[in-house]
Amino acid sequence: MRIALDAADYPTLQGPSPRFAAERGLLIQSAAYTAARAGDRDGMRGLTDEAAAIAERLGGVMLRDHGGGFGPATVALHRISAENAAGDPGAAITAARTIAPATLPTVERRCRYFTDVATAYAHWGRRDQSLQALLTAERCSPEETHPRPAVRALVTGLLVGGRTTPELRTRAARCAIT
Repeated sequence: MRIALDAADYPTLQGPSPRFAAERGLLIQSAAYTAARAGDRDGMRGLTDEAAAIAERLGGVMLRDHGGGFGPATVALHRISAENAAGDPGAAITAARTIAPATLPTVERRCRYFTDVATAYAHWGRRDQSLQALLTAERCSPEETHPRPAVRALVTGLLVGGRTTPELRTRAARCAIT
């Protein structure tokens, strides 16, 4: 986290260039996720709010070397993942409600949105909503969802954590989970 924040404070990233400001926002997001993984919800939320302020000011910047760029929707998407990592699925769902998935810049990001929503619902104990979000991710792009370890772990958890439905078993089979 310290490395990302030190890099974000580099003078070049403080200047007027939208590309550099977007890079700074991405570094702050990275630090926020690290804080979430460490259980520091307040730190994560403060850093995510800082990244969101940068994104709001910029409106959105496409970055050639970063799949999809940096903007308000991508910061909100990041917030869903960070809230999940911090153990607050309700906050993750609240963050998800601020995004229209169609506004996300890439298929990968849209699949990530639905996968993160599915994760939040699963952690919240809402299995049916979790499965529906997984199925929506799969409709966006099967090749983005089937092989992902996080998706496979989520489907496995749904299989062993409660009742199974034909829809869930079929989904598991498509992920090569037996």
